[in-house]
Amino acid sequence: MVAKLAVWVVITVVAILALLLVLTALGGIIAGLLAPFLGSVPVSYNFRSIRERWTSTIVAVLGIAGTVGVFIAMLSLARGFRATLVSSGSEDNALITRAGATSEMTSGVALDAVKIIQDAPGIARDADGPMLTAEAVLMAPIPLRSTGTDANVQLRGVSPNVLAIRRSVKIIEGRMFQPGLSEVIVGKNARSTYTGLTLGNTIWLGSQRWQVVGTFDAGGSAFDSEVWGDPHLLNAAYPPRPETLSQSVTVRLASPAALQQFKDALTTDKRLNVDVTREIDYYSKQSTSMTRLITVLGGFVAGIMAIGAVFGALNTMYSAVAERGREIATMRALGFNSTSTINFQTFSNLAFAFKITFDLLLMGVFFALVMGVLGGMPPAIRAAGRPVATALREL
Repeated sequence: MVAKLAVWVVITVVAILALLLVLTALGGIIAGLLAPFLGSVPVSYNFRSIRERWTSTIVAVLGIAGTVGVFIAMLSLARGFRATLVSSGSEDNALITRAGATSEMTSGVALDAVKIIQDAPGIARDADGPMLTAEAVLMAPIPLRSTGTDANVQLRGVSPNVLAIRRSVKIIEGRMFQPGLSEVIVGKNARSTYTGLTLGNTIWLGSQRWQVVGTFDAGGSAFDSEVWGDPHLLNAAYPPRPETLSQSVTVRLASPAALQQFKDALTTDKRLNVDVTREIDYYSKQSTSMTRLITVLGGFVAGIMAIGAVFGALNTMYSAVAERGREIATMRALGFNSTSTINFQTFSNLAFAFKITFDLLLMGVFFALVMGVLGGMPPAIRAAGRPVATALREL
């Protein structure tokens, strides 16, 4: 994850520099056309100024670009995490958990409750009966390919008809596991991330040895990182779990509109104590806490970096003002007003404050503009406010 984040930051910074060339050229053309009407500093003078002071300009560019790159990368990570979880759900499925449970791991649905649920109205049915999968959810340590250290993998005990219920999941290698046998199928991400999960291998999970008989593709959802098998055998491999205990039940609805009928039937049944949620809504809610954590952490890190970038820009611009006092005064003596001088001084920061992203482009541009203004405006105002005669007398 860290490596992917670092690559994304580098790509973002490079993209920013490429965008700057385009924006600078377009901005130069527009400013050059408007200069005679606005009485502003010729844009060619701005470009020559940047060329003469390219080292300080590069420092400002990299500071702002790096900060925005980290900001956008963290937000993209949060949105990617949310998208992965949300894609695990379907509008056509409903998820049943114990009332009050915050996740599948803290839930429990007994076998008697499953039998009641499968007779409820609103469930889709095929030739084999109600389209329902009662699922056991566990965690198991499996060594990572990259480091060899153990990492938790989610095990999911599913019914044999799970592929008919979760239609985005496809077997891409091998076959489906056989109920009653110690066989598992693994998500494509789990296969590439953890050791021993390739087709034909055998691994220890709990107290039993399991054979990997298939690999599935869940379309980039969280299921791609899971291991699936027979729920009764998975429970038996981790005593003292009851073999018939399920953490959740997922049903295929007769139609998306059938959710309310199905929910009302279960929540009003005195024999049950369950919550019913549309599957996509459940996974969306599950992503909220982690998304908020990543966003807050990313905002904090980017904020600290932004403060450093703004102070760096302030230092650069104040130094430029000190070196160019006579030059700025000469421009004012030639007839350019204070506003034009301020625009000239802030040009270096604002022109290089843009960045390129995908869905977060506007947010990144706004963030970069704020840093550019904060770093460039104060020294520009100071430069424009100096008396012309005093500045011209300085060496």
